[in-house]
Amino acid sequence: MSEKRQSYNETFKREAVRYVQEQTKSLPQIAEELNINPDTLRQWVGKYREFENEPINHGETLRNQSQTIHDQQREIEDLKEEIAILKKAMHIFSKERN
Repeated sequence: MSEKRQSYNETFKREAVRYVQEQTKSLPQIAEELNINPDTLRQWVGKYREFENEPINHGETLRNQSQTIHDQQREIEDLKEEIAILKKAMHIFSKERN
């Protein structure tokens, strides 16, 4: 005996996603409350989530941001190393000569 799969219309899916966005509860809690599989609800959120007045970050933009952060971290480490070298040089050259 197989269970019949529940089917939901687009309006219900969109309303469920809107409900997820408005709540402070976790997604599994909301899924249980709506009697929906949490993975199904998570898929709906990925598909129907609306970002009002928010720019949408596409995968390419995220990759560019990640690369920029990585480059900046590398530059910070290089600058820290340069500062350490300059401090040592300043210490050496500031010693009084006998």
